[in-house]
Amino acid sequence: MANASTAQAGARKQPNAGRRKRGAALDLATILGTAGGFAMIVAAIVVGGMPGAFVDLRAMLIVLGGTFMVTTISFSLREIMRAQGVMLKAIVYQQRDPGETALFTLRLAELARKNGALALQNHEREFRNDRFLARAVDMVIDGAPAEEVERVMNRDAEATMMRHQKASSVIRRAGEVAPAMGLIGTLVGLVQMLGNLEDPSSIGPAMAVALLTTFYGAVLAHMVFIPIANKLDRNSMQEGTVNQIYAQAAASIARQENPRRLETYLNTILPPAERVNYFE
Repeated sequence: MANASTAQAGARKQPNAGRRKRGAALDLATILGTAGGFAMIVAAIVVGGMPGAFVDLRAMLIVLGGTFMVTTISFSLREIMRAQGVMLKAIVYQQRDPGETALFTLRLAELARKNGALALQNHEREFRNDRFLARAVDMVIDGAPAEEVERVMNRDAEATMMRHQKASSVIRRAGEVAPAMGLIGTLVGLVQMLGNLEDPSSIGPAMAVALLTTFYGAVLAHMVFIPIANKLDRNSMQEGTVNQIYAQAAASIARQENPRRLETYLNTILPPAERVNYFE
């Protein structure tokens, strides 16, 4: 605990104390989990022999095409296309650590307390790429009342959260539809099989469609769509915490409060393991 306090105290003396990581980074957990899961399935198929038997164009059309079309019924085409781009954010995303963000905003609050809010203009290059924080600081520099800053930024944060939830709901809906399309494909294959019992050569392909559609649907739902939707929700919650820190810090600076008071409030937002000790 003493070492952590000493490290944070030393960081205050550095020009970039508490500066957040801005670069987009690969989410190794998502990559490892997805690749590892598919690797286990492929290995089991190869070891069992006849891997070509698990590839069927008709089953793919029913599950992939059917899932896309049925999901589109629940949303607009623009929302469907936007969700496909958002899926990439589960793999590559901008790291925004709440603890580091709290330290950074406390440093800004300390600078504003000592030199005035206009002094923040000298540090714009450190957060200009962060749209939310840049907007909050601009309002403070322009002299907006603290209540207005807090109200506007909280509404912005809520709107951002709603956009994220809409994107993840599209992907989660696809996760619900995929197993259903697999079941529909199974019924199609069974009907075809029962309708051609007199032709033994047609039983195998029809049974393949019946089983593979269920297989494809389960894999897509539980190994792709639902995990990605959960990861996007997790990232959205973290970003919501960061935006809440920004909003409260900007309002505190506008009120010209003591940064120590801001630190106390921010620690009520942060998880216990990420709480900061900037002034001690």
